[in-house]
Amino acid sequence: MPEVALPRLDHASRRHRHWGDHVFRLLARCAALSLLGLVVTLVLVMGRAALPSMRAFGWRFLVTSTWDPVAEVFGVLPLIYGTIVSSMLALLLAVPLGLGAAIFLAELAPFWIRPPIAFLIELLAAVPSVVYGLWGIFVLAPFLRDWIQPTLGASLGFLPLFQGPPYGIGMLAAGVILAIMILPFIVAVSREVLLAVPNTQREAALALGATRWEATHVAVLRYGKSGLIGAILLGLGRAIGETMAVTMVIGNRPEISLSLFAPGYTMASMIANEFTEATSDLYLSALIEVGLLLFVVTVVVNALARLLVWSVGGPVQRGRE
Repeated sequence: MPEVALPRLDHASRRHRHWGDHVFRLLARCAALSLLGLVVTLVLVMGRAALPSMRAFGWRFLVTSTWDPVAEVFGVLPLIYGTIVSSMLALLLAVPLGLGAAIFLAELAPFWIRPPIAFLIELLAAVPSVVYGLWGIFVLAPFLRDWIQPTLGASLGFLPLFQGPPYGIGMLAAGVILAIMILPFIVAVSREVLLAVPNTQREAALALGATRWEATHVAVLRYGKSGLIGAILLGLGRAIGETMAVTMVIGNRPEISLSLFAPGYTMASMIANEFTEATSDLYLSALIEVGLLLFVVTVVVNALARLLVWSVGGPVQRGRE
């Protein structure tokens, strides 16, 4: 066969390409550093604006329950409590459904039905939070008030969690709304984690005589355990930062109550409700400190979730390469 002569690059062309590589690398590095700089700038600006509140209240800001804008006495313990309870309740409801749906889509469902079901579940993430809030007010809250809460009070009323009048709105409604909102995130990430597990894990378990469920439980779920935990933490990060839907159904009362029927408050809903009403510098500074606390918690939770997901995806990707 005749040899094909490759075009030779002269010195000027090689120098031009080398210069282009340097420019591209510099632009990419600047883009990455600009995102990091944006986060640092956000923390610094919020920290500076929150300094008056930090100096006035110190650590008491985190452990006191009084929120009185008139007397300018602020404590976020009820907000922290409401954020934790509503988020944990959402995880309690969403995790079994999310993991079950992800296992079905990745391991058990027929191949022809997997894409449409996955698309419909992920489509829930595109619904605006205010739509969830409206649905919660006009559909979920009356349903809870007339059916679920009276039934829970009659059967489990001896527990502090299910005592009190059935308002409909409150911590239980907020937890249900958050569970619906974080469900598509948990399903999508968990499904990708399970699909990233090498088929050799499944084949080895089946070759040793394991049933379909035993192969899924032993070979797949254990291999992707850290990634599944990361998916749950990603859902938790979304639940902690959710604002509008929770504000519309939680009742917005800065009190600590053991009952899930009672109204509550979260850090995000407090900021959304009262930021426009902050008439004094200390009041505004206290709200910004709440936002700074919420920002730090959300970043830590999401960073931990990403690390856990990468711990599964990283070895698999390196193995493919």
